[in-house]
Amino acid sequence: MTFSVIIPARYASSRLPGKPLLDIGGKPMLQHVYEQAVKSQAKQVVIATDDERIETAVRAFGAPVCLTSPAHLSGTDRLEEVARQLGFEDEDIIVNVQGDEPLIPPSNIDQVAQLLIASQQAGMATLSEPITEIAELFDPNAVKLVTDNQGYALYFSRAPIPWSREEFSSVNAGAVKPDRLPLRGNYQRHIGIYAYRVKFLHQFVTWPAAPIETLESLEQLRAMWNGVKIRVAPALESPPAGVDTEADLARVRSILAAV
Repeated sequence: MTFSVIIPARYASSRLPGKPLLDIGGKPMLQHVYEQAVKSQAKQVVIATDDERIETAVRAFGAPVCLTSPAHLSGTDRLEEVARQLGFEDEDIIVNVQGDEPLIPPSNIDQVAQLLIASQQAGMATLSEPITEIAELFDPNAVKLVTDNQGYALYFSRAPIPWSREEFSSVNAGAVKPDRLPLRGNYQRHIGIYAYRVKFLHQFVTWPAAPIETLESLEQLRAMWNGVKIRVAPALESPPAGVDTEADLARVRSILAAV
């Protein structure tokens, strides 16, 4: 079974305005993302945007682009519109690749797509990687997850989960955070790449935001709130961090300059 990649790209960014078009080695960042995505096994890679500046830039480097409504509140809503524009079937698979991941390994794209293809009970699939530092476990910007013994998500959270009652009890008492990870726990960080079945996307956009989604500010919890199974697997290749800050941008520029 084949799959498609859609790359949602917004011009607005509170920390890095015009982020998809920022120059990295003589190319807009979005072009680097596209070039990584076309190295995957996807049958097509399409960029979705609501901004004519991005549309113009994408056409200049020769990628397919869909201009979508500016009213969408999330990239998932934008994906669903593209699926309708392009006439995708309900059982088609779409992989959502973020437009600020210029170093994304193509293997991550292939892995998450094949994971969903093999998981008929799931409406979506995603990847994770081990947490090895205590600071990351307590960092609310690092999303944690817990799965069942079949690899289906039980919950995603910005809080440290699972909570070690024995080893973290002093944290509740207001003491300093622990300086090491518990020996047990198998702590996992969520990697923000998703594969979706198109029929799930059509359902998702009709659902209101779930209370737990609003509380955690995690969109995937809307799917779980509505009973959708999310298949998770450890990434076969650890992806480099994306670009959210000026420091991230400088790091990626340095990496690509050295290639």
